[in-house]
Amino acid sequence: MAKKTYDLLFKLLLIGDSGVGKTCLLFRFSDDAFNTTFISTIGIDFKIKTVELGGKKIKLQIWDTAGQERFHTITTSYYRGSMGIMLVYDITNMKTFDNISKWLRNIDEHANEDVEKMILGNKCDMDDKRQVPQARGEAIAREHNIPFLETSAKANINVEQAFMNLAQAILNKTPGRISEPSLVNINQQDTSSRRCC
Repeated sequence: MAKKTYDLLFKLLLIGDSGVGKTCLLFRFSDDAFNTTFISTIGIDFKIKTVELGGKKIKLQIWDTAGQERFHTITTSYYRGSMGIMLVYDITNMKTFDNISKWLRNIDEHANEDVEKMILGNKCDMDDKRQVPQARGEAIAREHNIPFLETSAKANINVEQAFMNLAQAILNKTPGRISEPSLVNINQQDTSSRRCC
């Protein structure tokens, strides 16, 4: 059997309106690359990156969701198992910021209660086109008690820090947590055992 190359597995989710730069953030973090060609994510996509935190090798499985409404039913099913969720808006587009409260409601409805959250104001390299003042981002984050960062996938500002901070917050909450959920095959359970769990 192959040796496991990590200690813990964290599932992260990127959510937010279409076009805010979720995919670009993910590519910048996982591949240190930036692509100017915009292709809308269809449904859901993911990348894996293993990082080291607190002397542990942590495998980050980062799911990138489609922002469009038509993919909503597919993407909400991914909220449930997520340990960390990044809500992304575009600082040059006020509508994407206004929708943050809608995304927060989605998290409340579909995600686990103890999920770690973070709000990211992306495209902060485009200050000349800014519609959302940084103070507004900080205020909504404070109101919901969620960490906040402004990021730029293009200029590589705070991208690594955002993912590492979220992973650290999950790690802080999971001392000695088992990395992989144990799968039980219902058909092959040992029925001879009468012990109560």
